[in-house]
Amino acid sequence: MGYRFSDPSLLFQALTHASVASTRLASNERLEFLGDAVLGLVVCQELYEQHAEFQEGEMTKIKSVVVSRRTCACVADETGIGQLLRLGKGMSRADDVPMSVLAAVFEAIIGAIYLDGGLAPAAAFILRHLRSYIAETSADQHGRNYKALLQQHLQQARSTRPDYKLLDEKGPDHSKCFEVAVSAGGRLFPSGWGRNKKEAEQRAAREALRELGLLGDLAGAADLEEP
Repeated sequence: MGYRFSDPSLLFQALTHASVASTRLASNERLEFLGDAVLGLVVCQELYEQHAEFQEGEMTKIKSVVVSRRTCACVADETGIGQLLRLGKGMSRADDVPMSVLAAVFEAIIGAIYLDGGLAPAAAFILRHLRSYIAETSADQHGRNYKALLQQHLQQARSTRPDYKLLDEKGPDHSKCFEVAVSAGGRLFPSGWGRNKKEAEQRAAREALRELGLLGDLAGAADLEEP
């Protein structure tokens, strides 16, 4: 997690689902409640500080996507936090944990870090896992299409087209996350994760543009329709 707890009992509680706790108060539900509030605060501050051009309505839309249950569940799944959950016998399959439970453990971990170390380490944990989601959702809000930008560059500079490869998928059928990487000209670029294949492809294209050093050059490029 990138954080060492001074009080490990907080981490233990954050990973304890109500189905296995001795009482509801011993489960991670109270930490989830606190973590949800900290998550919202940190994401709102990041949007406010990094996007002075956004109005309130735009920031509200982006925040709602970034702190959504689906996003939190995806992060819990792709980081392996969901596999650390203590679950009751009726929910013992690590590969079929409901989306709501995965989202809850991510928020509970945030709450536990906040109580253990304060806002700074909690914010660092949140942004380490969600900054790319914030950037991607912010770009989507303004119509930036990384797949189209990458294809345009490759066709002009190398006379080739990008090939999107599905590398991995995690989670139950109703809440899968996908890992996709771009291959072009014999080169495989760093992968990107998404809550669906389309989002994963966009993030993979963004990673390819970053690797090519083109994100800054394309900052003022015109918005493009998806090919």
